[in-house]
Amino acid sequence: MRFYGLKTCDTCRKALKSLRAAGHEVTYIDVRDDGVPEEVLGWFLVAFGDDLVNRRSTTWRNLSEEERAQDAMELLQAHPTLMKRPVIHTEQDFFLGWGKDVQARLLGAGSTPT
Repeated sequence: MRFYGLKTCDTCRKALKSLRAAGHEVTYIDVRDDGVPEEVLGWFLVAFGDDLVNRRSTTWRNLSEEERAQDAMELLQAHPTLMKRPVIHTEQDFFLGWGKDVQARLLGAGSTPT
């Protein structure tokens, strides 16, 4: 399982801790420090479309109207912290965020995240 997040993101830290506690082997990729290859970002955009761009983030609010009008791929390459997090890539699927639906799929329906 590959986990794309930010080490400074509380939600990412909780998700990572829960996944590891559930016995998942997780490879962690920090989107700011490690970056996301264009090919992988393309997969994410196919899977999630414009939902991949976090329009509620501080980074988004600080962009000009011209920057906001850019293609999602260009925006995310220039500002990797605009990506909603975490993005979790398993052998079978992609997951966006750490909502109850994602937790149920990855931790099991009866699991309580830590």
